[in-house]
Amino acid sequence: MSNALDTAELDAAMENVIRAGMPGLFAEVRHGDQVWRGAAGVADVATGRPVTADMRHRVGSVTKTFTAAAVLRQAESGRVDLDAPVGRYLPELVPGERGEAITVRMLLGHTSGLAEYLPYAYPSLKGFPVVADTRPQSLDDHRFTRFHSADLIGMGVTAPAVGTPGGAPGVYSNTNYLLLGELLERVSGITAEQCITRDVIERAGLQDTGFPTGTQVDGPHARIYEAWFGMIDPPRDYSVYDMSFVGPTASLISTVADLNRFYRLLLAGQIVGPSSLEQMRRTGPVVSQEGRIIEYGLGLHPMEGPGQGAFWGHGGTVWGGGTLAMTSEDGERQMAVAVNLQRWNRLDSSGRPQSHPLDGALADLYRVALYG
Repeated sequence: MSNALDTAELDAAMENVIRAGMPGLFAEVRHGDQVWRGAAGVADVATGRPVTADMRHRVGSVTKTFTAAAVLRQAESGRVDLDAPVGRYLPELVPGERGEAITVRMLLGHTSGLAEYLPYAYPSLKGFPVVADTRPQSLDDHRFTRFHSADLIGMGVTAPAVGTPGGAPGVYSNTNYLLLGELLERVSGITAEQCITRDVIERAGLQDTGFPTGTQVDGPHARIYEAWFGMIDPPRDYSVYDMSFVGPTASLISTVADLNRFYRLLLAGQIVGPSSLEQMRRTGPVVSQEGRIIEYGLGLHPMEGPGQGAFWGHGGTVWGGGTLAMTSEDGERQMAVAVNLQRWNRLDSSGRPQSHPLDGALADLYRVALYG
Protein backbone atom coordinates (compact mmCIF):
# COMPACT_ATOMS: atom_id res chain seq x y z
CA MET A 1 0.00 0.00 0.00
CA SER A 2 1.33 3.44 -0.89
CA ASN A 3 1.66 6.10 1.80
CA ALA A 4 -0.42 8.68 -0.03
CA LEU A 5 -3.42 8.99 -2.28
CA ASP A 6 -2.63 9.24 -5.97
CA THR A 7 -5.52 11.51 -6.90
CA ALA A 8 -4.68 11.52 -10.61
CA GLU A 9 -4.76 7.71 -10.69
CA LEU A 10 -8.05 7.68 -8.78
CA ASP A 11 -9.55 10.22 -11.18
CA ALA A 12 -8.43 8.16 -14.17
CA ALA A 13 -9.76 4.89 -12.71
CA MET A 14 -13.12 6.52 -11.98
CA GLU A 15 -13.41 7.92 -15.49
CA ASN A 16 -12.59 4.47 -16.91
CA VAL A 17 -15.64 3.07 -15.11
CA ILE A 18 -17.82 5.69 -16.80
CA ARG A 19 -16.28 4.93 -20.20
CA ALA A 20 -17.00 1.23 -19.61
CA GLY A 21 -20.72 1.97 -19.36
CA MET A 22 -21.60 3.12 -15.83
CA PRO A 23 -24.02 6.09 -15.90
CA GLY A 24 -22.69 7.62 -12.67
CA LEU A 25 -20.26 6.92 -9.83
CA PHE A 26 -19.25 8.75 -6.66
CA ALA A 27 -16.70 7.78 -4.07
CA GLU A 28 -14.55 8.76 -1.12
CA VAL A 29 -11.10 7.34 -0.43
CA ARG A 30 -9.16 8.19 2.71
CA HIS A 31 -5.59 7.59 3.83
CA GLY A 32 -4.95 8.99 7.28
CA ASP A 33 -5.81 12.66 7.07
CA GLN A 34 -5.82 12.69 3.27
CA VAL A 35 -9.22 12.57 1.60
CA TRP A 36 -10.15 12.19 -2.08
CA ARG A 37 -13.76 12.60 -3.13
CA GLY A 38 -14.63 11.87 -6.72
CA ALA A 39 -17.75 11.95 -8.86
CA ALA A 40 -18.20 11.25 -12.56
CA GLY A 41 -21.05 10.65 -14.95
CA VAL A 42 -24.73 11.44 -14.59
CA ALA A 43 -27.35 11.11 -11.89
CA ASP A 44 -30.12 11.18 -14.51
CA VAL A 45 -29.59 9.78 -18.00
CA ALA A 46 -32.56 11.76 -19.36
CA THR A 47 -31.43 15.20 -18.22
CA GLY A 48 -27.67 14.73 -17.91
CA ARG A 49 -27.72 16.04 -14.33
CA PRO A 50 -24.27 15.22 -12.93
CA VAL A 51 -23.58 13.12 -9.85
CA THR A 52 -21.84 14.74 -6.89
CA ALA A 53 -19.76 13.09 -4.18
CA ASP A 54 -22.14 14.10 -1.37
CA MET A 55 -25.22 12.37 -2.78
CA ARG A 56 -27.34 10.07 -0.62
CA HIS A 57 -27.71 6.52 -1.91
CA ARG A 58 -29.50 3.27 -1.16
CA VAL A 59 -26.62 1.13 0.14
CA GLY A 60 -28.28 -2.29 0.11
CA SER A 61 -26.70 -5.00 2.25
CA VAL A 62 -24.15 -2.63 3.75
CA THR A 63 -27.14 -2.25 6.11
CA LYS A 64 -26.28 -5.68 7.52
CA THR A 65 -23.19 -4.36 9.30
CA PHE A 66 -25.34 -1.75 11.05
CA THR A 67 -27.91 -4.38 12.04
CA ALA A 68 -25.22 -6.76 13.27
CA ALA A 69 -23.61 -3.99 15.33
CA ALA A 70 -26.97 -3.23 16.94
CA VAL A 71 -27.41 -6.91 17.86
CA LEU A 72 -23.89 -7.04 19.33
CA ARG A 73 -24.68 -3.98 21.44
CA GLN A 74 -27.79 -5.72 22.77
CA ALA A 75 -25.58 -8.72 23.55
CA GLU A 76 -23.14 -6.48 25.43
CA SER A 77 -26.03 -5.18 27.55
CA GLY A 78 -27.13 -8.74 28.38
CA ARG A 79 -30.42 -8.62 26.47
CA VAL A 80 -29.27 -11.09 23.80
CA ASP A 81 -27.22 -14.28 24.06
CA LEU A 82 -25.56 -14.90 20.70
CA ASP A 83 -25.43 -18.63 21.32
CA ALA A 84 -29.03 -18.93 22.48
CA PRO A 85 -31.58 -20.49 20.12
CA VAL A 86 -33.62 -18.00 18.14
CA GLY A 87 -36.70 -19.93 19.27
CA ARG A 88 -36.11 -18.56 22.76
CA TYR A 89 -36.78 -15.05 21.44
CA LEU A 90 -39.04 -15.61 18.42
CA PRO A 91 -40.78 -18.98 18.87
CA GLU A 92 -43.68 -18.01 16.64
CA LEU A 93 -41.38 -17.19 13.70
CA VAL A 94 -38.98 -20.16 13.91
CA PRO A 95 -40.96 -22.83 15.75
CA GLY A 96 -40.10 -26.31 16.92
CA GLU A 97 -36.78 -28.06 16.47
CA ARG A 98 -35.40 -25.52 14.02
CA GLY A 99 -36.00 -22.72 16.48
CA GLU A 100 -34.01 -24.69 19.03
CA ALA A 101 -31.20 -25.57 16.61
CA ILE A 102 -30.63 -22.14 15.04
CA THR A 103 -28.77 -19.63 17.21
CA VAL A 104 -28.56 -15.86 16.96
CA ARG A 105 -24.90 -16.22 15.95
CA MET A 106 -25.91 -18.46 13.04
CA LEU A 107 -28.30 -15.77 11.80
CA LEU A 108 -25.53 -13.16 11.96
CA GLY A 109 -23.08 -15.37 10.06
CA HIS A 110 -25.53 -16.88 7.52
CA THR A 111 -25.07 -20.43 8.82
CA SER A 112 -28.70 -21.04 9.83
CA GLY A 113 -29.63 -23.04 6.73
CA LEU A 114 -32.69 -20.83 6.22
CA ALA A 115 -33.57 -20.19 2.58
CA GLU A 116 -33.70 -16.81 0.86
CA TYR A 117 -37.26 -15.46 0.81
CA LEU A 118 -36.94 -13.13 -2.21
CA PRO A 119 -37.75 -15.74 -4.92
CA TYR A 120 -40.99 -16.45 -3.05
CA ALA A 121 -41.94 -12.80 -2.52
CA TYR A 122 -41.04 -11.97 -6.14
CA PRO A 123 -42.60 -14.77 -8.27
CA SER A 124 -40.74 -13.87 -11.47
CA LEU A 125 -37.48 -14.56 -9.59
CA LYS A 126 -38.55 -18.08 -8.56
CA GLY A 127 -35.83 -19.59 -10.76
CA PHE A 128 -33.10 -17.92 -8.67
CA PRO A 129 -30.19 -18.68 -8.36
CA VAL A 130 -30.47 -19.85 -12.00
CA VAL A 131 -30.57 -16.35 -13.46
CA ALA A 132 -31.65 -17.49 -16.93
CA ASP A 133 -34.85 -18.85 -15.39
CA THR A 134 -35.77 -15.49 -13.84
CA ARG A 135 -37.59 -12.48 -15.28
CA PRO A 136 -37.71 -8.92 -13.92
CA GLN A 137 -41.51 -8.45 -14.00
CA SER A 138 -41.90 -8.69 -10.21
CA LEU A 139 -39.62 -5.69 -9.74
CA ASP A 140 -42.34 -3.58 -11.33
CA ASP A 141 -45.26 -5.45 -9.79
CA HIS A 142 -43.96 -4.79 -6.27
CA ARG A 143 -42.60 -1.26 -6.68
CA PHE A 144 -45.16 0.06 -4.16
CA THR A 145 -46.02 -3.15 -2.28
CA ARG A 146 -45.88 -2.80 1.49
CA PHE A 147 -44.46 -6.08 2.77
CA HIS A 148 -44.62 -7.25 6.38
CA SER A 149 -41.46 -8.75 7.82
CA ALA A 150 -43.23 -11.71 9.45
CA ASP A 151 -44.75 -12.71 6.11
CA LEU A 152 -41.38 -12.59 4.36
CA ILE A 153 -39.74 -14.55 7.16
CA GLY A 154 -42.48 -17.15 6.85
CA MET A 155 -41.59 -17.64 3.18
CA GLY A 156 -37.94 -18.26 4.04
CA VAL A 157 -38.66 -20.51 7.03
CA THR A 158 -41.19 -22.71 5.18
CA ALA A 159 -39.04 -23.00 2.03
CA PRO A 160 -36.76 -26.04 1.72
CA ALA A 161 -33.68 -25.61 3.91
CA VAL A 162 -30.41 -24.75 2.14
CA GLY A 163 -28.22 -26.29 4.83
CA THR A 164 -28.13 -27.61 8.37
CA PRO A 165 -27.89 -25.16 11.29
CA GLY A 166 -24.24 -24.40 11.92
CA GLY A 167 -23.10 -26.35 8.86
CA ALA A 168 -20.33 -25.25 6.51
CA PRO A 169 -20.42 -23.62 4.15
CA GLY A 170 -23.26 -21.38 5.15
CA VAL A 171 -25.56 -19.82 2.58
CA TYR A 172 -26.16 -16.06 2.40
CA SER A 173 -29.84 -15.38 3.06
CA ASN A 174 -31.73 -12.17 3.79
CA THR A 175 -34.14 -14.23 5.90
CA ASN A 176 -31.46 -14.30 8.61
CA TYR A 177 -31.30 -10.52 8.91
CA LEU A 178 -35.07 -10.02 8.81
CA LEU A 179 -35.15 -12.30 11.85
CA LEU A 180 -32.45 -10.22 13.51
CA GLY A 181 -34.63 -7.16 12.91
CA GLU A 182 -37.51 -8.88 14.69
CA LEU A 183 -35.13 -9.89 17.48
CA LEU A 184 -34.04 -6.27 17.97
CA GLU A 185 -37.65 -5.17 18.20
CA ARG A 186 -38.48 -7.92 20.69
CA VAL A 187 -35.62 -7.18 23.10
CA SER A 188 -35.49 -3.39 22.77
CA GLY A 189 -39.18 -2.55 22.77
CA ILE A 190 -38.79 -0.26 19.75
CA THR A 191 -38.64 -0.99 16.03
CA ALA A 192 -35.45 -2.42 14.57
CA GLU A 193 -34.93 0.77 12.59
CA GLN A 194 -35.28 2.89 15.74
CA CYS A 195 -32.92 0.62 17.65
CA ILE A 196 -30.26 0.69 14.90
CA THR A 197 -30.64 4.46 14.63
CA ARG A 198 -30.24 5.01 18.38
CA ASP A 199 -27.48 2.49 19.07
CA VAL A 200 -25.42 2.67 15.89
CA ILE A 201 -26.20 5.58 13.57
CA GLU A 202 -26.45 8.23 16.28
CA ARG A 203 -23.57 6.69 18.24
CA ALA A 204 -21.40 7.07 15.15
CA GLY A 205 -22.54 10.66 14.64
CA LEU A 206 -23.75 10.01 11.08
CA GLN A 207 -25.64 13.04 9.79
CA ASP A 208 -26.79 11.75 6.40
CA THR A 209 -27.67 8.13 7.20
CA GLY A 210 -31.09 6.71 7.97
CA PHE A 211 -33.88 4.37 7.00
CA PRO A 212 -36.42 5.45 4.38
CA THR A 213 -39.73 6.87 5.61
CA GLY A 214 -41.36 6.63 2.19
CA THR A 215 -40.63 5.44 -1.31
CA GLN A 216 -38.22 8.24 -2.22
CA VAL A 217 -34.70 9.14 -1.11
CA ASP A 218 -34.70 12.45 0.75
CA GLY A 219 -32.01 14.94 -0.20
CA PRO A 220 -29.73 15.02 -3.26
CA HIS A 221 -29.49 11.61 -4.89
CA ALA A 222 -29.01 9.89 -8.22
CA ARG A 223 -31.57 7.89 -10.14
CA ILE A 224 -30.65 4.21 -10.13
CA TYR A 225 -30.97 1.92 -13.14
CA GLU A 226 -31.57 -1.83 -13.28
CA ALA A 227 -30.67 -3.92 -16.36
CA TRP A 228 -31.43 -7.41 -14.94
CA PHE A 229 -28.83 -9.18 -17.07
CA GLY A 230 -29.95 -7.50 -20.29
CA MET A 231 -33.62 -8.35 -19.82
CA ILE A 232 -34.41 -4.67 -19.14
CA ASP A 233 -33.10 -2.71 -22.12
CA PRO A 234 -32.64 0.16 -21.77
CA PRO A 235 -32.12 -0.10 -18.00
CA ARG A 236 -35.11 1.13 -15.97
CA ASP A 237 -35.18 3.69 -13.16
CA TYR A 238 -35.98 2.12 -9.76
CA SER A 239 -35.01 5.08 -7.59
CA VAL A 240 -38.59 5.35 -6.26
CA TYR A 241 -39.37 2.10 -4.45
CA ASP A 242 -40.97 0.75 -1.28
CA MET A 243 -38.03 -0.84 0.53
CA SER A 244 -40.11 -2.85 3.01
CA PHE A 245 -39.16 -5.94 1.01
CA VAL A 246 -35.74 -5.80 2.69
CA GLY A 247 -36.18 -3.60 5.78
CA PRO A 248 -33.25 -3.93 8.23
CA THR A 249 -31.41 -6.25 5.84
CA ALA A 250 -30.78 -3.78 3.03
CA SER A 251 -32.88 -0.57 3.04
CA LEU A 252 -30.47 1.94 4.61
CA ILE A 253 -29.71 5.26 2.88
CA SER A 254 -26.31 6.85 3.41
CA THR A 255 -23.41 8.74 1.82
CA VAL A 256 -19.90 7.58 1.00
CA ALA A 257 -18.51 9.93 3.66
CA ASP A 258 -20.83 8.56 6.34
CA LEU A 259 -19.98 4.96 5.42
CA ASN A 260 -16.27 5.62 5.77
CA ARG A 261 -16.86 7.29 9.14
CA PHE A 262 -18.99 4.36 10.34
CA TYR A 263 -16.50 1.65 9.41
CA ARG A 264 -13.57 3.66 10.75
CA LEU A 265 -15.28 3.97 14.15
CA LEU A 266 -16.49 0.37 14.11
CA LEU A 267 -13.02 -1.05 13.49
CA ALA A 268 -11.60 1.27 16.17
CA GLY A 269 -13.92 -0.33 18.74
CA GLN A 270 -16.05 2.79 19.19
CA ILE A 271 -19.39 1.28 18.09
CA VAL A 272 -19.10 -2.15 19.72
CA GLY A 273 -16.53 -3.27 22.27
CA PRO A 274 -13.27 -5.11 21.44
CA SER A 275 -14.69 -8.56 22.22
CA SER A 276 -17.71 -7.96 20.01
CA LEU A 277 -15.53 -6.63 17.21
CA GLU A 278 -13.33 -9.71 17.44
CA GLN A 279 -16.41 -11.89 17.05
CA MET A 280 -17.63 -9.85 14.08
CA ARG A 281 -14.29 -10.52 12.35
CA ARG A 282 -14.25 -14.27 13.05
CA THR A 283 -15.13 -15.70 9.63
CA GLY A 284 -16.30 -18.91 8.04
CA PRO A 285 -17.16 -19.99 4.48
CA VAL A 286 -20.49 -18.81 3.08
CA VAL A 287 -21.99 -19.26 -0.39
CA SER A 288 -22.73 -15.77 -1.72
CA GLN A 289 -25.80 -14.89 -3.80
CA GLU A 290 -23.53 -15.10 -6.86
CA GLY A 291 -22.69 -18.69 -5.96
CA ARG A 292 -19.11 -18.01 -4.86
CA ILE A 293 -17.59 -19.12 -1.55
CA ILE A 294 -16.68 -16.04 0.51
CA GLU A 295 -15.40 -15.61 4.04
CA TYR A 296 -18.05 -14.01 6.23
CA GLY A 297 -18.06 -12.95 9.86
CA LEU A 298 -20.94 -11.38 11.78
CA GLY A 299 -22.13 -8.68 9.39
CA LEU A 300 -18.60 -8.11 8.08
CA HIS A 301 -16.48 -9.72 5.40
CA PRO A 302 -12.82 -9.27 4.44
CA MET A 303 -11.23 -8.30 1.15
CA GLU A 304 -7.54 -8.96 0.60
CA GLY A 305 -5.14 -8.17 -2.22
CA PRO A 306 -1.98 -10.11 -3.06
CA GLY A 307 0.49 -9.54 -0.26
CA GLN A 308 -1.79 -6.97 1.37
CA GLY A 309 -3.51 -6.91 4.73
CA ALA A 310 -7.23 -7.42 5.13
CA PHE A 311 -9.82 -4.77 4.56
CA TRP A 312 -13.18 -5.16 6.30
CA GLY A 313 -16.60 -3.97 5.29
CA HIS A 314 -19.58 -4.97 3.18
CA GLY A 315 -21.03 -4.63 -0.29
CA GLY A 316 -24.63 -4.05 -1.18
CA THR A 317 -27.04 -3.86 -4.07
CA VAL A 318 -30.65 -2.81 -4.50
CA TRP A 319 -32.61 -2.73 -7.75
CA GLY A 320 -30.40 -0.33 -9.70
CA GLY A 321 -27.91 0.73 -7.05
CA GLY A 322 -24.63 -0.67 -5.79
CA THR A 323 -22.23 0.16 -2.96
CA LEU A 324 -18.95 -1.18 -1.61
CA ALA A 325 -17.34 0.11 1.59
CA MET A 326 -14.01 -1.26 2.87
CA THR A 327 -11.63 -0.16 5.65
CA SER A 328 -8.17 -1.44 6.56
CA GLU A 329 -7.79 -3.17 9.92
CA ASP A 330 -5.98 -0.16 11.37
CA GLY A 331 -8.54 2.27 9.92
CA GLU A 332 -5.82 4.09 7.99
CA ARG A 333 -7.10 3.38 4.47
CA GLN A 334 -10.76 3.51 3.47
CA MET A 335 -12.90 3.31 0.37
CA ALA A 336 -16.62 3.79 -0.22
CA VAL A 337 -17.95 3.65 -3.79
CA ALA A 338 -21.53 4.07 -5.04
CA VAL A 339 -22.80 3.31 -8.57
CA ASN A 340 -26.20 3.73 -10.22
CA LEU A 341 -26.48 0.70 -12.52
CA GLN A 342 -26.78 -2.95 -11.56
CA ARG A 343 -26.70 -6.39 -13.22
CA TRP A 344 -25.20 -5.10 -16.46
CA ASN A 345 -23.84 -8.52 -17.50
CA ARG A 346 -25.87 -10.12 -20.29
CA LEU A 347 -26.26 -13.89 -20.35
CA ASP A 348 -24.38 -16.17 -22.74
CA SER A 349 -25.93 -19.09 -24.62
CA SER A 350 -25.60 -21.31 -21.54
CA GLY A 351 -27.39 -18.77 -19.34
CA ARG A 352 -24.34 -17.56 -17.44
CA PRO A 353 -23.50 -13.87 -17.01
CA GLN A 354 -20.93 -12.76 -19.59
CA SER A 355 -17.94 -10.65 -18.69
CA HIS A 356 -18.39 -6.91 -19.27
CA PRO A 357 -15.87 -4.04 -19.42
CA LEU A 358 -17.44 -2.65 -16.23
CA ASP A 359 -16.23 -5.67 -14.26
CA GLY A 360 -12.58 -4.96 -14.96
CA ALA A 361 -12.93 -1.18 -14.67
CA LEU A 362 -14.52 -1.42 -11.22
CA ALA A 363 -11.92 -3.97 -10.09
CA ASP A 364 -9.19 -1.56 -11.16
CA LEU A 365 -10.83 1.31 -9.27
CA TYR A 366 -11.09 -0.80 -6.11
CA ARG A 367 -7.44 -1.82 -6.45
CA VAL A 368 -6.24 1.76 -6.80
CA ALA A 369 -8.52 2.95 -3.99
CA LEU A 370 -7.50 0.26 -1.51
CA TYR A 371 -3.88 -0.47 -2.33
CA GLY A 372 -2.66 2.62 -4.16
